Amino acid sequence: MSAHTHPRSPQPTAGGVDFKLPWWGVVLPAIAFFALLALVIGSGDTHAVSGDGTLTHLVDRIQQSISR
Repeated sequence: MSAHTHPRSPQPTAGGVDFKLPWWGVVLPAIAFFALLALVIGSGDTHAVSGDGTLTHLVDRIQQSISR
């Protein structure tokens, strides 16, 4: 008993590549790029916020952990 073969799918054109990129493959990197760009551009006018230093203490602890 012989197996039936499936017909070949049409070949893509010689110069083109056929692939599908999901919408989030373009949108999410674009959002991330513009968010980081906004942070970089807006960081020139920032001033130090006076507070209890919790964030500073946390960053110092992380740096100490990495340096060990």
